[in-house]
Formats: sequence, C-alpha cells, structure tokens
Amino acid sequence: MSGTIHQELIDFYDEATEDYLFWSKSYNMHFGYYRLFRNNPFRRDGMLNEMNEQVYKRLRVGKGPARLADLGCGMGATMKHGLSLFPHISITGLTLSQFQFEEGNKLLEGFNGAILRENYNAAPFADGWFDGLIAIESFCHSGHSRKTLTEAFRLLAPQGRMVIADAFLKKPVEQLSATAGFAYRKLCEGWKLDGLGDIVSTRKNLEDAGFQNILIEDISFRVAPSVMHVPFASLGFMLRKKLKGEAIRPQSLSNLKGSVYALLSGIHLRAFGYYLISCEKN
Repeated sequence: MSGTIHQELIDFYDEATEDYLFWSKSYNMHFGYYRLFRNNPFRRDGMLNEMNEQVYKRLRVGKGPARLADLGCGMGATMKHGLSLFPHISITGLTLSQFQFEEGNKLLEGFNGAILRENYNAAPFADGWFDGLIAIESFCHSGHSRKTLTEAFRLLAPQGRMVIADAFLKKPVEQLSATAGFAYRKLCEGWKLDGLGDIVSTRKNLEDAGFQNILIEDISFRVAPSVMHVPFASLGFMLRKKLKGEAIRPQSLSNLKGSVYALLSGIHLRAFGYYLISCEKN
C-alpha cells in the first residue's frame, strides 16, 4: 500500500471476505500450520487455528494485562482465538475493509477486542502504544516494505514483540525463473498484493527499523498441507455457487485465482517460502 489506501484492495475485501466462510468456519483468512500427531491434515480449521496458536506462542503473552494489535486483522478470527486463550489481554485489529470492520466486530462481541477501520501504515496511536503486534498474511499487501516495518516499530513498546506469518520470496523478483515469475505476478494480481518481500531484504529492513533478536523460521512444509486444500476448497466454492444459481462476483474470481496461483507458487521451492518471523524492540 505504501501508505496509500488502494480502493481496489478495499473493494476486494469488502466483496470477497464473505467467501472465506467456505475456507474457514471461524473466518480464519490465512493458511494453516500442521503438527504431526496433533493436527489432522484433512481438517483445515484445526491447522488454521494451530497457526494462530503458533503465533501467540512466539508472541510470549504473559499472565498480566497487555495491549496487542493485529495489523491487517481480517474478520478478527486470530484476535478471537487469542482472547479465548488469554482473556486478561486486549487486542485492537486494523483493517481497511468496511465489511470486515462491521461484521468482524459483531463476531468479537463479548470479547475484549475491537476492530478499527484504519491503515496499518499510518496508525492513529501514540509511539509505543502496544505491547505486541501480529501480522498474519497482511504485510504482503504493502510488499513487506520498510515503511510498514518502521511504522510497526513505532507502535511497539520497549521490550515488546512482533510476530509475522507470511509468504516471502527467497530471492529478488528479478532473479525468478520465467515460470516462478509468472506465478508470482498472477498471485499478486489475484490477491491485490503490492508484492512479496524477499526474505533477505526483509531481515535487513527489520534491522534498519530497529528490531533486534530477529528469528526467521522457514515453515513451508508445515504450511503445505493446508495449501493443498486450495484446489478442493475452490472447486467446492464454485459448485456451491452454481447449485444455488448464484453469480460469482469479480472479487471472488480474483480471490480464487490468487488461491490457485498460491498453490502453483508453492511448487517453486527455490523461489518461495512461508516464514514465521519473531522480533523484539529493546
């Protein structure tokens, strides 16, 4: 987003968010994390919620009160999961989507959390307002830019932690092969992404922003089982629409295309990876 609200992105999430109910009954708008003997690879929601738990585990939520922010919170599913685990904390979610703002807050009724319609690149909070930050598949909408990471650092209190879960390039975009580059362009087009940061540059941007104790974990193979659900979920969604006689909206088609190209991107193991990044502000 580079600090600018893109109407195309807002329209995409205003129109396509409701479709994610087919992906997750809890409205988790991200991929999952698979643990052997803990998660069933055929049950998607279990893996999606496991990703939420892995993020909170790395956030190191304590027993005392804490203010967290979910930067690009979607419908607030990750917030709701965290507040169920840690009722003593509060979480503020930021989204650009009016639909997510209105409907997500309904899902959070009774929990100590709220969604605001704000841009995470220019958040209306004082320096150091939050004790922890979450960004699950959201910073990709600003290309994992230095501006985004610098603003996150500003929002975080000293000794606070940030956890990012997202897909990244393993090399600069100009070094991608023809097929990987094609899948990458179509992925960004379908999901309205500014672009994926490459993991090496992202580490440097985090360091330049001021973050320390940066831990980058490649969890691509943990995420792969949920990615494999994409073609079946997409086919099921389209069949349901057809059986109901409902038209598929342009934003839904764009979302479906992005999902398919996410699967194709995952095949290029030398070009793409999915990472959990943990870092601190000291």
